[in-house]
Amino acid sequence: MNTLTTFKKSAYLMLMSFFISIVSFAQDKKVDIDINTKSQDSGFWTQPWVWVVAGAVFILLLVALLRGGKRD
Repeated sequence: MNTLTTFKKSAYLMLMSFFISIVSFAQDKKVDIDINTKSQDSGFWTQPWVWVVAGAVFILLLVALLRGGKRD
């Protein structure tokens, strides 16, 4: 009885491994990605001052949230 369950588990594992390998080979598709970095219409988020202001606001918000719970 023990060998029968071991055989069933081995057969199940082999079958599932086979199906997983079939699915992984079925996903083999060439992906074509075109990234254009020479765009003339750059958004405002590409400006360095926007990132500095956003970082300062984030730090101020973080400090306000972390100090908000302390009552001295």
